[in-house]
Amino acid sequence: MATPAKRKTDGTLPLRVWLALYGNVRRIEGRIQTGLRDGFASTLPRFDLLSQLYRAPDGLTMGELSSRLMVSNGNVTGLTARLVGERLVGRIPDPRDKRVQRVTLTAKGKQEFESMIPANQQWVAEAMAGLTGAELNQLLALLQKMKLSGREKACRPPAAKAGKSRGRLKNRGA
Repeated sequence: MATPAKRKTDGTLPLRVWLALYGNVRRIEGRIQTGLRDGFASTLPRFDLLSQLYRAPDGLTMGELSSRLMVSNGNVTGLTARLVGERLVGRIPDPRDKRVQRVTLTAKGKQEFESMIPANQQWVAEAMAGLTGAELNQLLALLQKMKLSGREKACRPPAAKAGKSRGRLKNRGA
């Protein structure tokens, strides 16, 4: 059995940390999805789009929404059209470029989103209830540090081993 010190140097620690992070994100995301569906007849994509607009009083272009939500323009277009139909968001011409439309939160959309905020905060707090305030601050600091260090290095495929063609490694999954 590997000692704790050996486990840290075996090269799998970053992968294990990633899997733990991902598992926790999925668990929290599932709780939020269930709460939104059961408590507000809503979905996480709707909540996320409303959240982005809530933080952007001047609205966002479709491209900006797509980038912030990390989804395709087609996904944003369809969701936005549904929210326009429900009068939760509106479209206005961009003052700098009349060919571009900005999506804005309507008063009704703002009211609906604000009604979801306390519940969302509670679901997330419940998911993290096992951590102290000091631990949460430490985790936040570490995640911010990780985010900054990730910006410095682009993800690159591993270097080819001697005698192996780079082309053979190019499309291999991990």
